[in-house]
Amino acid sequence: MRKTRWIGVLTFLALALLGLVLSGCGSVGERRSDAETAATGFERLLRAHDPAGLCEALAPETRGELEESEKESCDQAITSQDLPLGGTPHHVDVYGRQARAVLDADTLFLSLFPDGWKVVAAGCTPEPGRPYQCTIKGG
Repeated sequence: MRKTRWIGVLTFLALALLGLVLSGCGSVGERRSDAETAATGFERLLRAHDPAGLCEALAPETRGELEESEKESCDQAITSQDLPLGGTPHHVDVYGRQARAVLDADTLFLSLFPDGWKVVAAGCTPEPGRPYQCTIKGG
């Protein structure tokens, strides 16, 4: 009887830990607020014409994909992209460690990394019946 009880406790703890890992850190409201702050920050950097800041705001894979496709440093490559000024986020969806920020004139996709939310795709427009088309995106 004791062995069965111990297995039940271990199973419960494993499931609880799995739930925490899958849900990301913090509540949905906190993650949504943090993702919105990151999207707003990206827009501020875009308006300020700050290529170094924009590159820092990109997810590592996205930054690498941009550099590889343009065959130049991120700072140089990002200035040649036709990224729209998106405006204010009016809707942010959070799914675990992923988020979508719908702005006035753009949609950003973000992912939560140990050092905060990073943009994984920008300059995205919806295509009816198809995935979004994005100017900048990770592979």
